[in-house]
Amino acid sequence: MNTASHYKLAHFIPWTRKNIYKMLLLSVIPTALFYFPGWTWIAIPWVPVALIGTATAFISGFKNTQTYNRTWEARQIYGAIINNSRSFGIMVRDFIRTDDNAQDKDLHREIIYRHFAWLTAMRFQLRETKSWENVKTKSYNQEYLKYYKVPEWESSLEEELKPFLSDTERQYILSSKNRATQLIAQQSSRLKNLNEQSIITDYNYVALESQLKEFYDQQGKCERIKNFPYPRQFSSINLYFTNALCFLIPLGFIGELSKLMVKQGDWFIWLTIPLSILVGWIFLVLEQIGESTENPFEGSANDIPITQISRNIEIDLREILGEKDLPPAIQPQNNILM
Repeated sequence: MNTASHYKLAHFIPWTRKNIYKMLLLSVIPTALFYFPGWTWIAIPWVPVALIGTATAFISGFKNTQTYNRTWEARQIYGAIINNSRSFGIMVRDFIRTDDNAQDKDLHREIIYRHFAWLTAMRFQLRETKSWENVKTKSYNQEYLKYYKVPEWESSLEEELKPFLSDTERQYILSSKNRATQLIAQQSSRLKNLNEQSIITDYNYVALESQLKEFYDQQGKCERIKNFPYPRQFSSINLYFTNALCFLIPLGFIGELSKLMVKQGDWFIWLTIPLSILVGWIFLVLEQIGESTENPFEGSANDIPITQISRNIEIDLREILGEKDLPPAIQPQNNILM
């Protein structure tokens, strides 16, 4: 997530420079062929360009709306995780009671720390790379990685789980396929055990289990976004329409500007190049922006900051436990927050 007021041109232009090079090539070649050998037949009326441009603008707008909705839904899900985590924290602290204050603290710490492990396992799962994601496959995204780091790619899940789980439980979780799912299952099993020991009353046990169900629901919603890409048919036609339009834009400008050459001079036809670059760049950037918003957990600069959110939850719940030695909040790196 970018925390600045906007992307700086010093970052945005290099990120989109290949679009500029592409339009430069597509506009210079037909303009030179029109001007030097006199290939006047390559000029086309502006009407077909306008019609294709309208269709492209429509499908680009549709794509960007839908990909933004995916990102906003992901943020809403993590907002719910924040709220439910806080509720779970005070329930654990106040519902789990014995006659031994030290035992209470140990139980509270065990269950809350297992919740931290769930948050950790889920963010590692969400940051795994899928075949349709772009951050590692597109060169312009790879270049932008120099401005920030993805914590889940810099460390291992095993190391991250060590502070939260016993060795036995950690090895069991690491051996499972869906680690986040199994952590909630372990949490439920432990609560059931405490209920059987009458440490948690039946009513409070049901309330705590209801919170675990909420976590499963939120995990499932994240997995739905992560594992189901923006439909490839819509993504494909947007790409095809945009490229077709960019090919035709210089030809349309040649057709229009050639009409003014008699009054303005032969040099006027060369305005095709800057005008084509500008218009084509706008449509290509719309496509690129939509693409960069499709997958809100892929590790791009426009991701939902799940690492920072998880750390904030950890800080809140540690304070609920009464701990004073708190981990620092995660700060943006070059205005990018992960």
